[in-house]
Amino acid sequence: MTPTEILKKYFGYDEFREGQFDLIGALILGRDVLGVMPTGAGKSVCYQVPAMLFTGVTLVISPLISLMRDQVQALVASGIAAAYINSSLTDTQCNRVAANAREGQYKIIYVAPERLLSPSMLELCAVLPISLIAVDEAHCISQWGQDFRPSYLDIPKFVDYLPHRPVLAAFTATATRRVRTDILETLKQNNPLTLVTGFDRPNLYFEVKQPADKYSALAQYLKENDNCGIVYCSTRKEVESVAGKLLSDGYSAARYHAGLSDTERSRARRLARRLHPLLCPQGYHYRFVSD
Repeated sequence: MTPTEILKKYFGYDEFREGQFDLIGALILGRDVLGVMPTGAGKSVCYQVPAMLFTGVTLVISPLISLMRDQVQALVASGIAAAYINSSLTDTQCNRVAANAREGQYKIIYVAPERLLSPSMLELCAVLPISLIAVDEAHCISQWGQDFRPSYLDIPKFVDYLPHRPVLAAFTATATRRVRTDILETLKQNNPLTLVTGFDRPNLYFEVKQPADKYSALAQYLKENDNCGIVYCSTRKEVESVAGKLLSDGYSAARYHAGLSDTERSRARRLARRLHPLLCPQGYHYRFVSD
């Protein structure tokens, strides 16, 4: 199958977005890449399409448990065999994923960076035919990035441990020139194709308001948008307060923040797929501005 045929069959799109085809083409030819593309530009497609063309496994290093879960669910629903290994799984579940991987049941496996140098992961990856490693949120590797994660510095050690070096791809939504240089040098990418796409998104706009009554402004926003939206608050306390107020006023709402248990967060994610709006700290769409 061609990349375009894979795009249509598994992802439902007729054509690639800006930058995707160039990055995919380079990966298929065995060249390392660094893609800096805004949120929503389709970074995941850039490694998921090649994953279906490579004979081996694609390993995706991601720091976000909820993103891993969502992407794996979407891939499986599309007919692509995928799994993840992170702290949300029990030891028994991790062992089951590893056993399935050894039997060649997955094309794509997501893993948290903290797991890379664990004995169980090193043992597994020593026998897996890894064709591609995709580093998601690659800015986390740089101390000059906004979300530095020390465990990302283990990636080069992990790659050096592998019997054969796979193609290495790095993706992030935003990176200054200094951060891009950090990513390239730290990951030791070989003659990479570096591609930075534009950040203009004609279908999105940014507006700042400072209403005297924030809740009234939120209620008006919901009225104008079919009671649908994502509301980001600056603190957990405010999340609880606003969610409680919305629920008491008859809205369908789910709260989400780091103070909830794994069970509560999982329940909120499930509810979020069919309820409006989802509340969680910091982000996009509608945000209360501090006085």
